[in-house]
Amino acid sequence: MSNALSIRQATPQDIHQIRQFILELAIYEKAEHEVEASEADLHNTLFGDKATAHCVICENDGAPIGFAVYFFNYSTWQGKNGLYLEDLYVSPQSRGLGAGKALLQHLANIAVTSNCGRFEWSVLDWNTPAIDFYESLGAKAKSEWLGYRMDGEILVNFAKTGQ
Repeated sequence: MSNALSIRQATPQDIHQIRQFILELAIYEKAEHEVEASEADLHNTLFGDKATAHCVICENDGAPIGFAVYFFNYSTWQGKNGLYLEDLYVSPQSRGLGAGKALLQHLANIAVTSNCGRFEWSVLDWNTPAIDFYESLGAKAKSEWLGYRMDGEILVNFAKTGQ
């Protein structure tokens, strides 16, 4: 890692930058229209009294160039928490500096020091550069598991009616 790179816990003063990174990531993933989170939402969920998600900022010479958002999940089979990486993003102009690897290593250290049994994340199946990068670090795709999701009206209706 370059001496110019540093990683720190995000603070409430970073909310605008975090939302900007989220928008840039959504544009890259061709899903900008899906971003609903306001700065107030992010403040509440990352720094509010009931926050369960965490964020770190990667800086190069003191300027923010990327971020990672993570939370702890749980494995009944291991009887341990796991660390789940929700988002990792490095600005295009800062790629190649080692920021992505530094962010992943930082989170791996959090997982190890927190006695987590796993460090997991998901990647879009078309994102070949990310897949190649993750595999170069020794990460392996979970091909035997399929991800499922309920959201929006489907989630609300199911919660109310079971259908």
